[in-house]
Amino acid sequence: MEFPQARQRLHQLIQSSTFDLAEAALCIAQEEYPDLEIETYLTTLDSMAAEIRTRLPDVAYPLRVIQAINSYLFDELGYVGNQKNYYDPRNSFLNDVINRRMGIPLTLSLVYLEIARRIDFPMVGVNFPGHFLIRPERDDIDFHVDPFNRGDVLFAQDCENRLMQLYGQPLELEARFIQTVTPQQFLTRMLMNLKQIYLHLKQLEKSLAVSERIILINPQSEELRDRGLLYYQLGHWAAARQDFTDYLDLYPLSKDKSLINQLLDQMDKGV
Repeated sequence: MEFPQARQRLHQLIQSSTFDLAEAALCIAQEEYPDLEIETYLTTLDSMAAEIRTRLPDVAYPLRVIQAINSYLFDELGYVGNQKNYYDPRNSFLNDVINRRMGIPLTLSLVYLEIARRIDFPMVGVNFPGHFLIRPERDDIDFHVDPFNRGDVLFAQDCENRLMQLYGQPLELEARFIQTVTPQQFLTRMLMNLKQIYLHLKQLEKSLAVSERIILINPQSEELRDRGLLYYQLGHWAAARQDFTDYLDLYPLSKDKSLINQLLDQMDKGV
């Protein structure tokens, strides 16, 4: 099968452990927007970072850097979290987020991360429960930033308050709640969000295209089962059979083994 040029470029990028996350995200968007000029948006991020550089204080204390980024992104440019249409697919495409200055926690974090990297203030993504945060990539800094909420700075107590709201009981901010993500994990989370949106919209072909890219990043993941289910629903039974077989070989003790075997039997019988 010959993949779209954007997917080929994505595949080349992710071979490196230090690939450009914004470029990879734009490759994902380019399958939705074939005429998208990736370099144009990378240049836009460069220009935004250059503008913020002119606003940085002489002594770049971390909180002052965050304040400068927040002032430019949220006050001047008007970037905002899309509370009203959270599940709009456009919230998952970096070009749309930049054009509309609106997104979800993950994609607004991506804009923030890319600007921070360009001004030599590297930050990392954090898989906080029920939300996505970022924080400076320094061991001596103990705060997080929430780009979805205008760059709110969250110290440990703030994060614990959010955990209490989520779980309904006081919890300490343990390491498991603030795990950082790799670029591959970031892209996978972005694609998983997009797949769920397309499934909700019953757009199976688009869901399949997203599932294929998840497997491109994680070849031996449980996503093989989900892609197999999509192939099955779309009537591509040979491809479904292969994915189901590969999935059971990789996960012989999976809880859904019986269901997958039933689907394999149905396909063998032509049901």
